[in-house]
Amino acid sequence: MKKNLFCMLATAMIAILAGCQQKNPDECRIHGIVVGEQYEGKRIFLVPLEGEATAATVDSVEIKNGKFEFATTNMQMYKILVDIHYRLNVQPIIIVGEPGDVRVSVDSVSHASGTPQNDSLEQWKLKTELHNIQYYRMQRTIAQLKQEGNEQQAAAYKQQCDSIHIAYKNYTRRMASNMKEGVLHDFLVKLFPTTYQKKLPDGRIATMNADTNEEIAQ
Repeated sequence: MKKNLFCMLATAMIAILAGCQQKNPDECRIHGIVVGEQYEGKRIFLVPLEGEATAATVDSVEIKNGKFEFATTNMQMYKILVDIHYRLNVQPIIIVGEPGDVRVSVDSVSHASGTPQNDSLEQWKLKTELHNIQYYRMQRTIAQLKQEGNEQQAAAYKQQCDSIHIAYKNYTRRMASNMKEGVLHDFLVKLFPTTYQKKLPDGRIATMNADTNEEIAQ
């Protein structure tokens, strides 16, 4: 009898412990590493990408053994930042607070992955970095050519530069369109809207094409 009672109690305890260890399906669990011994013991912050950064909205933890963890149930974009005194040579990273496990590596080039939206965000980030390298390199070349008085070649480079930027904008828009909805979709749509509102001299509020700056007929 005592043996059966003990078995029942043990089974009940195992069930309780298992229940306590179940993951919250609505929780985003961020598991991070920070590359560099100089960051040991420093604080790292989870900051909303938009809105006020206050004690109520910002979370922070200490980096221990090169690792850190956050958890949130807020579906929104976040920045992950090391202490302001130690941000030199560290690339800030943005993530989506999406339910699931997100793996983050904070370094001179930072990465995040693990959930659908964060995997897509990482692809967009790589594309953005490549675009920025090409775009700003060509901008410097254009400035140099103009300084040398070579306007014709500068104009040719500008055309190439504009084409690179248009391709990047269209890539971002396609990614947003393919996602249809969600936190990342909303973030990408805001970067390159296709239209905007403008008040004309006659007092009308017109809808303008964001690429051509021409009025769209209603």
